[in-house]
Amino acid sequence: MESRSCARLGCVFDWWRQLTRADVIAADFPQEYREYVRRRVPCAALLDEAELAKLEALIRIFNAEMSFEGGGGLSVTEEMRIAVAARACLLVLQRMELDEPLYPGLDTIIIYPSTYRAKIRRQEGYVTVEHEQARLGESWTRGVVVLAWDAVLAGAANLSDGHDVVLHEFAHQLDGADGEMDGTPLLDDREHYGAWSEVATEAYQELREAVEHRRKTAIDAYGASNGPEFFAVVVEQFFEQPRKLSQRYPDLYAELALFFKFDPAQRLREPEARAESKEP
Repeated sequence: MESRSCARLGCVFDWWRQLTRADVIAADFPQEYREYVRRRVPCAALLDEAELAKLEALIRIFNAEMSFEGGGGLSVTEEMRIAVAARACLLVLQRMELDEPLYPGLDTIIIYPSTYRAKIRRQEGYVTVEHEQARLGESWTRGVVVLAWDAVLAGAANLSDGHDVVLHEFAHQLDGADGEMDGTPLLDDREHYGAWSEVATEAYQELREAVEHRRKTAIDAYGASNGPEFFAVVVEQFFEQPRKLSQRYPDLYAELALFFKFDPAQRLREPEARAESKEP
C-alpha cells in the first residue's frame, strides 16, 4: 500500500470521523486497505469473508474514534493508521460486537519514527532515581498507546516470528481493561479466573525457571519479566505461532483460545485434515 500522508488527502479517515458509528460501519473500505489487511495482518488468511468484513468495519470504527499523533516530527500516514488499527482490531474481532465500546478508556495512539527514549523513575529508599530507557512501544492505563513505526513495520514483515509490537501493546490494553495491568485480562465470567490463574501461573513459573537456568524456551524470554509482559508475549505468539504454542503449552493455549473466542491452530489444521481425508 502506498504510504500517503492524510494531510495531503482530504482523507477518508477525516470523513469517517464525521459519521455516526452506524454510518462508519456501512462505509466503503478502500481496496488498497483491504489488500494490506489480507497480506500483512496475522491470521487474516484464516478468516472467512464475514469475519474479514467485520474486521474491516472495526478498523473503520477504530480510525473514526481514535486520535493518531506523530511523535518526533513524524507525519502519520494512511499505512500507519491501517497497520495499527488492523492488529488492534484483530484482538477483539471475536470478543466484541460492532455496537460495543472499542478499547474503552483508550483515545490516543502516538507513533514515533523509530525507537524512542522514555523517562523511567524508580524509588531507591528515600531517593527517586530517574533515567531514560529505549522503547519500541508502551501502553498506558491513562488512554495512550505509544509505538515505534520501524517496529510496527518489522512485525508486518514477518507474520510468523512471534513478534508484533502492536499486538503486544494492545494486549496490555486488554490486560488493563479491569483497571490494572497485572497479567490477567478481564474474563467473561468470575468462575473462569481460577482456571486462568492456575494455567498461566504454571506456564509463567516454568518460563522464569528456564530463563534463570538459561535453557531454550518456547515462549519469548521477555515474558519472564513479569505477569503483564508474560500475557502480552503469549498473545503475540498465540496469533503468530499458534501451532507452536498449542503443542508446547496446550492448556495455556486453550485458555487464550477461550478468551479470544478464536482458535487459529485448529483453523490451520482443518485444511490438512480435509486433504488427508481425500487420500486413497
